[in-house]
Amino acid sequence: MNLPGKTSLSLESIKEPVAAELKAFDRFFRDAMRSKVGLIDVIARYIIRQKGKRVRPLLVLLSAKVCGEISQSTYRAATLVEILHTATLVHDDVVDDADTRRGLASINAVWKNKVAVLMGDYLLSRGLLIALDSNDYYFLHSTSNAVKRMSEGELLQIQKSRQLNIDEETYLKIIGDKTASLFMTCTDIGAASTTEDSNKRELMQNFGEAVGMAFQIRDDLLDYEGRKSIIGKPTGIDIKEKKLTLPLIHALHVGSRKEARQALRVVKNGATRKELDWVVDFVKAAGGIDYARAKAEQFATLARHNLTPFPESPAKNSLLQFVDFVMERTS
Repeated sequence: MNLPGKTSLSLESIKEPVAAELKAFDRFFRDAMRSKVGLIDVIARYIIRQKGKRVRPLLVLLSAKVCGEISQSTYRAATLVEILHTATLVHDDVVDDADTRRGLASINAVWKNKVAVLMGDYLLSRGLLIALDSNDYYFLHSTSNAVKRMSEGELLQIQKSRQLNIDEETYLKIIGDKTASLFMTCTDIGAASTTEDSNKRELMQNFGEAVGMAFQIRDDLLDYEGRKSIIGKPTGIDIKEKKLTLPLIHALHVGSRKEARQALRVVKNGATRKELDWVVDFVKAAGGIDYARAKAEQFATLARHNLTPFPESPAKNSLLQFVDFVMERTS
């Protein structure tokens, strides 16, 4: 899964209500990654150099601020979720045999697979201990459930990719588990770090789940619409990897049987550039892209709706802007 690229909305402006807290989080995160074992410390510093956009800690902090006052508990929540997310990325790069991560050589490319797997394991355990050392059992339960769902979603997608029989309901379950579960955890534990109000927590959970669903559908759309970083050309990466995402799923459902069978053959047997372009054209003509856009907007609307009960504040406004940011992403 990719983080949102630059859009007309500035991620930096979205961060403004918690800019100081994000700097404090960075210090907390660096300290949490430290180890007395030299190799671990070297790799940890290397991971920190790969610093991403900090979307997940941002969601934790903004959710916390919407519900109350940010505290040390909030920083632990943000660090826990970022460490666990980083661990999954390290393991993903081993599984995918990826050479790069955020513009730098991946851990497995530099230190080989065995070290990368062990480093991922170390990060997982480090995240768990952060929660346990402070008796943050709610955080631990929420994040553990997200990791469970993420694994289930990945495995279900692998299974369905082999069978090529995925329908919309299954697709939504996959992206709910793979992507939205971690977004929900961010907003859940962010809220839990500053309020005991179960209604506020539930609203923030629902917000995170909905914006995570919109995020992944938009990401899947970019495979057909084109990403800004490659001059707007469709990549067809999902097709090459035999992933049936919502634009194609809808096209297969409403398009002609002949074209649907041909599209499935392309996905199953591998595709030339010309064949990939044909599948993209088939999806567009069958309304798959418009349908997926509308579905993403439904989830975005649901996300915004869950913020309605909260009083106006800079943090709430930033969460609303984040929904727009997700919907406008081009890379």
